[in-house]
Amino acid sequence: MLFRAKKDVVGIDIGSSSVKLVQLHQLKGGYQLQTLGVAPLPPEAIVDNAIMDSGAVVGVIRNLLDSLKVKTKSVATSVSGHSVIIRKIQLPVMTEEEMEASIQWEAEQYIPFEISEVNLDFQILGPDQRDPSLMNVILVAAKKEFVNDHVAVFKECGLNPVVMDIDCFAIENAFEANYGFEDDEIIALVNMGASAMNVNVLKAGKSVFTRDIQVGGNMYNEEIQKRLGLSGEEAEEAKLGGVLEEIDPAVVQEVINDATESLAQEVQRSFDFFSATSSDEKVQKLYITGGVSKTPNVQEYLRTQLGIPVELLDPFRMIKVSDKDFDPEYIQAVGPLFSVAMGLAMRRLGDK
Repeated sequence: MLFRAKKDVVGIDIGSSSVKLVQLHQLKGGYQLQTLGVAPLPPEAIVDNAIMDSGAVVGVIRNLLDSLKVKTKSVATSVSGHSVIIRKIQLPVMTEEEMEASIQWEAEQYIPFEISEVNLDFQILGPDQRDPSLMNVILVAAKKEFVNDHVAVFKECGLNPVVMDIDCFAIENAFEANYGFEDDEIIALVNMGASAMNVNVLKAGKSVFTRDIQVGGNMYNEEIQKRLGLSGEEAEEAKLGGVLEEIDPAVVQEVINDATESLAQEVQRSFDFFSATSSDEKVQKLYITGGVSKTPNVQEYLRTQLGIPVELLDPFRMIKVSDKDFDPEYIQAVGPLFSVAMGLAMRRLGDK
């Protein structure tokens, strides 16, 4: 959203635990998967969405590009976290050109950072239903220093970042291409990552509420370590079902259930806040994605907690995938990891 695309791009999602890369070939009325890859990041390379060890991140991206033989230099990427602010605001009806001219002044009232320190963008959603003299606008601000850190990593890899998006909007893009939207349907997309969750509530295909929750899948390992006195490596092994001496698997499962319940409660809080600020409108269906979404029982806990249908978002649902080039079982298994990268890979010339 903060930079414009110039040509076909490769989508690269830098998460807190891994880098995901997707390249798509645009077909008439759809896309074909061209390239796909994921590589783990060292612990602490990314902390709270910020790049702490740029050398390590550069090395991982370079190795991924080399192993996949990617030649495209134009990149679409995205950011999220404390340094990104998304606000839905109401303004007097004006044209896009008038909005461009007044965006900085308007933003000062809503953004808790110095305006000189942020990149700004906006999306006009349309007239307000209750007051046609007003229009609803999504305002996005990202700290320049934060964005520049990401840009510098790609430049060091010899790449040209031409689109800088927001994680939750990239997932929205992937969802629209694979599922489409129905009139007046209220759905939520929740990206459940290692260190954070992004919540995006959409009504009739337009984002009406977003929230970043700074807890994620790492909570499982942290709780197992804390309650069972294990090292990081042992906690990861226990979480994945490994057998450890003197550790009762039933106790591990209890810890996992408690952590899952905590994550479900955070999503519930987000939905309650949305309802309280949106004339008691309620989310009718939830789609989950991200690495944590495949944790056993997560779907069931959310379904029970929220009392609505919960489905695993499949970012490859309507994408043409060659069985000769990709293992269908692998694509199915890794799907939830790639929703952000898929949405980024769909970015094209002139996108907003």
